[in-house]
Amino acid sequence: MFGCCVAGRLLQTNLQQMDETHALFEIPAAEKVNHVCVFLLGTVPFPDGFGATVHFFWPGKGSQVLGMLSNDKPSAIFRLRSAFSSTSAPPSGISTPSAFTSATLSSAPGQVTAILGFALEPLEAIAAQLAALPQAQTQNAMNITPTSTPTSSLASIAKPADPSVLAEKIARHLFNYIAGFVPAGTNVGPDSTVSMGVIARWYESFIGKVRAGGVGFLERNE
Repeated sequence: MFGCCVAGRLLQTNLQQMDETHALFEIPAAEKVNHVCVFLLGTVPFPDGFGATVHFFWPGKGSQVLGMLSNDKPSAIFRLRSAFSSTSAPPSGISTPSAFTSATLSSAPGQVTAILGFALEPLEAIAAQLAALPQAQTQNAMNITPTSTPTSSLASIAKPADPSVLAEKIARHLFNYIAGFVPAGTNVGPDSTVSMGVIARWYESFIGKVRAGGVGFLERNE
């Protein structure tokens, strides 16, 4: 479900599933890591209303929440070296999942193997955790510059989608698809007809896209 790429290294797909809601990557020689990219592979979307918090655990020093992934935000890049603080306590209400702290790690002599963990959680809970982070960490977690507005960004994560808006987007997607099969020079009107096979092909294509990556493609089609 997840992929990971440390800058300057090969892509990692060796994800370790710890339980139903936690998974992790081992990051060898973590002391040399500056940036890391995490992303959804597109094979399994999150359940509706869920996403994943991204955790960085450094054995012996502690951990922190880096950010989040969701169907609408399927990838993120985090700067680790400036973001990680080994001396500060985690914000109130945020703790390191035991699935990460109890993992057995193997490190080469003189190197540290850290953990990049993913915890499946409701979007509302994720937004609350990111809101509790210090401002600098929040900006890194949201992948935004200091001139952006973290508060409004977090609110958009937790805000439930309006069903009527989604229905309108689906209907518009169907209309645009069908309109492509109307003969050239023919206006689309109440008396226009299309084959049921066209609608069946639209349905199969639409469901395939939703299963692969959620409904974010409806925004791009507007």
